[in-house]
Amino acid sequence: MIHIGLNHYLIVSSLLFSLGIFAVITRKNAIMVLMGIELILNSANINFVAFARYGNFGLTGQLTALFVIILAAAEAAIAMAIVLNIYKMFTNINVDEIDTLKD
Repeated sequence: MIHIGLNHYLIVSSLLFSLGIFAVITRKNAIMVLMGIELILNSANINFVAFARYGNFGLTGQLTALFVIILAAAEAAIAMAIVLNIYKMFTNINVDEIDTLKD
């Protein structure tokens, strides 16, 4: 029987973080960039909870992860509003092609 320890959580978290960074760097679509940022935030949450569990830090890791989830939800709502506004102005959401701001 395999005992799941801190190393397993750190490996999953590092894979999620790497996929998030890859998505942010390589994608041109603004929604895909936002999904990459969400992956990065989820990898940080896994680290918070894992270190709280295996480091005997009490509930500080879970509370920090909850705070990050709340911030991610607010960030997603604001970012989607910005993306919809950009689409209304330019009829495009590619990050590379939007280089001018209108008044």
